[in-house]
Amino acid sequence: MSVKAFRSIKLICISAMGMAIVFCALFFWRSIRNEPPVHAVQTPMLVSAMRIQSHSVPAELQAIGSLQAVQEVLLAPDTAGRITGIHFEAGQIVKEGTILLQLYDAPEQADRAAAIAKADFARVQMSRLKKLALIDAAPRSDFDQNKAAYDEAIAAVHQLDARIQQKTIRAPFTGQIGIRRVNMGQYLNAGDPIATLTRLDPLYVNFTVPQQELPKLKIDGKVDVMVDTLPDKVFIANINSIEPRINSDTRNVIVQALLPNVDRQVKSGMYVNVRVQLPSIADAITVPLTAIQTSASGDSIIVVQDPNAEGIGKTLAVPVKTGRHLGDDVIIEEGLKPGDVVVTAGQVRIPPGAPVKISAPSLSQSDAPDSAPIH
Repeated sequence: MSVKAFRSIKLICISAMGMAIVFCALFFWRSIRNEPPVHAVQTPMLVSAMRIQSHSVPAELQAIGSLQAVQEVLLAPDTAGRITGIHFEAGQIVKEGTILLQLYDAPEQADRAAAIAKADFARVQMSRLKKLALIDAAPRSDFDQNKAAYDEAIAAVHQLDARIQQKTIRAPFTGQIGIRRVNMGQYLNAGDPIATLTRLDPLYVNFTVPQQELPKLKIDGKVDVMVDTLPDKVFIANINSIEPRINSDTRNVIVQALLPNVDRQVKSGMYVNVRVQLPSIADAITVPLTAIQTSASGDSIIVVQDPNAEGIGKTLAVPVKTGRHLGDDVIIEEGLKPGDVVVTAGQVRIPPGAPVKISAPSLSQSDAPDSAPIH
């Protein structure tokens, strides 16, 4: 083999080896580039959570109502006249039958005296004619005519008594007088207002509830009544009437309770908050309101799945159906079971399936007290 041919073969071999080295280098670089990146281990986020348990809670139905007097009237005269006497003060408690106001009745009193005189004379005449009629000394017709005159005279007295009674305004029932609207010497027409008279003990509590709550109500059921003026006071009333007709527009029913008001601490017309006491709910599951996430698809709660001894677990969004409020908590009707661990704060920043670590104090939180009120 010539030297020239040997050199050509040597050059070809060197070129082939160089190309092989370059190809191997490119393959190794591409293999490294296509390998998935090694992610750093994600640190669990610290969350507040609690393990839920079922318990019995008292149930109640909340409503808004108003107070109404059992008896309340606007005092007014039945006839016209001038005021000659005012016998009450604004705010005074008066008993039934107490004279409150007197109108001028001198003409009626004079007419009554004349009518009584006529009645007395007719009575004497009737007595005489009766004796004469018994011995046939006077015709029977004279006695009958005189008796009719006597009866007419007595009727005239009764008529004047009724007119005089209209001039005297009396309290129709025991109650408290309102602001006086008349003055001494003032001339009143029939129906002119004098003052209000209100019976403050007891009072009616009127409120409405949705028709679906009607089966839960019963006569003589207990009702808690609260007013803004006495925030620390709870009055107890008893249901005494339920409207038999449902409002066709609102589908609500009117309920009336009777509230004792011996100390007269509340007044007719006051706005009140009402709580109707219902049978307790057994095995209820409650969570804080902060645990509820609301979206277009409904309510959901973040549950920590299978937390280990260190309180680390993965999160899962669970759809739930909520019920009545229990103070700052809410009853969960569907979606959770006793023993579930739910995140109570910070769930907005937690992505689905992310690892979390439960703080020990939060996990050991106890359930809401059984005495907390339901809204």
